Amino acid sequence: MTQYVHQPAFMTGDEFSIETFSLLNPDGELYPGGEEPALTRDHARRLYQAMLATRILDERMMAAQRQGRLSFYMQCTGEEAAVVGAAAALDDADMIMAQYREQGALMYRGFSIDEFMNQLFGNELDYGKGRQMPIHYGSRKLHYMTISSPLATQIPQATGYAYGQKLAGEGHCTLTFFGEGAASEGDFHAALNMASVHQVPVIFFCRNNGYAISTPSTEQFAADGIAPRAFGYHMHVIRVDGNDALAVYEATRQARKIAVEQNQPVLIEAMSYRLAAHSSSDDPSGYRAKSEEEAWRVKDPLLRMQRWLAKKGWWSDEEEAAQQESLRREVLETMKRAEKRPPPPLESLISDVYADVTPALQGQLDQLKRHIRRYPDAYPRGAKSLDLTLSSATDTQGEA
Repeated sequence: MTQYVHQPAFMTGDEFSIETFSLLNPDGELYPGGEEPALTRDHARRLYQAMLATRILDERMMAAQRQGRLSFYMQCTGEEAAVVGAAAALDDADMIMAQYREQGALMYRGFSIDEFMNQLFGNELDYGKGRQMPIHYGSRKLHYMTISSPLATQIPQATGYAYGQKLAGEGHCTLTFFGEGAASEGDFHAALNMASVHQVPVIFFCRNNGYAISTPSTEQFAADGIAPRAFGYHMHVIRVDGNDALAVYEATRQARKIAVEQNQPVLIEAMSYRLAAHSSSDDPSGYRAKSEEEAWRVKDPLLRMQRWLAKKGWWSDEEEAAQQESLRREVLETMKRAEKRPPPPLESLISDVYADVTPALQGQLDQLKRHIRRYPDAYPRGAKSLDLTLSSATDTQGEA
């Protein structure tokens, strides 16, 4: 109902205050008044083990990038609770559309270390056939849409996919991850408006880690974070402590209930911090102080979850040491295998473009093969997938 006033009254939004939902303090103790979510021992351990495996995978692969074994990498370090906690609250058949730092969600759903490595090295077993740069994972069987490099494109795609889920009526939803920097893209606003107008079961999950690469949030927007934007779209919203896996789990569980049972979109803003660099190409020492990083290390999401599990008798120091050792060994051994696997066959370059390979594409592939046979030393990986029995002279004649 429209309410009228008879003197001008301007508002800035300061009249509204969005609190942050948190259950565990950094020592792993439940805050007074907080209630633990109904997590079984096995479920809680699965959640933590996915967080731990993500941390160790990130550590080893960043080291591999520094050794020149990998071209590029991005870590989830410091944000594991936000990513894995959210994934743990979904049905395994719900769709996840990620940005590029959510490998923990795949880890939770059962993506193997082998599958991670095959994508990172773009070998013959890579589901993307070596066409993507590292960390652009995807898995049809695990309902995880393949990563795209352009920022924020997955947000309106999530709205569209969720609209299809609404029409299907099978009780599923879509969750899309993105950073607070991506929320400055027009795609964000278009997606939220479309989701609210059409009432679709989608969860918009913003990882507010304080920085859009090197730009701090204080220089990105003047308002109080991303959560208040939901009011402009008449949307359910909650702000949660992104370093508290239990709080993220419970917030996402309840958001999913709203999305699926009421066919209404929800915005979640998880307040966290990127402890690592933006990517292997970034040096955070140029734009933030070490003291700032150290203050956030005290709030490490892995330590908080581990301490809570230990207090319940569901985890021990001995298990922690054994699990870390086992994971590090598995990552290193799997990486060595993935490095040795050959690249995808050259023919895969022209498959999946059209239903049938066109003469033009086939002609380009044939020309490429002749070129590689003529200069095999310049293309060692490509040469491995070719029959190099033809002599250099023959190839030269064929090219001419």
